[in-house]
Amino acid sequence: MIKNLLLSAVFSVFLISNSFAAGSSDSSSSNTETKYDMAVTHIKVAKKFEEKDKIEKAKKRYEKAQKLLLQSNKKYPNKPDTLNYLGFTTRKLGDFENGEKYYLQGLKIDPKHIGINEYLGELYVATNRHNLAVGRLEVLKGCNCKEYDDLKAIIAGKKVSKY
Repeated sequence: MIKNLLLSAVFSVFLISNSFAAGSSDSSSSNTETKYDMAVTHIKVAKKFEEKDKIEKAKKRYEKAQKLLLQSNKKYPNKPDTLNYLGFTTRKLGDFENGEKYYLQGLKIDPKHIGINEYLGELYVATNRHNLAVGRLEVLKGCNCKEYDDLKAIIAGKKVSKY
């Protein structure tokens, strides 16, 4: 009986200490993820606002996302996914020149990044540089992904970029 009681007490202490440990976090690793994840959430909401033609609300979400991505990139630079979304939000806010710089910086790190190649191709179409857009399409050619099909249709003029 005492043995069972003692065993139960030790087991309870073990469970309680583990539950407290599970709630703690290393701020250095979760901080970047949190800012990046929050930015991605803002981008998804902004895209939905755009689909509903609520452009001003979308713009505010892109601005919030961009600020979070800049903070994330400053603390943890040269992450292709962060640079992709920095290029995207910057482009969506009308700054094609700096958006392109973020995309190109990301491609230096990961030349085959699907998202960067698609979005940069869309930027090239929007800025009447179709030959460069075709170059991005060539990179995506073997990916067997919807991004290839979307960019191909945009370049051909069969589809207008949603974003």
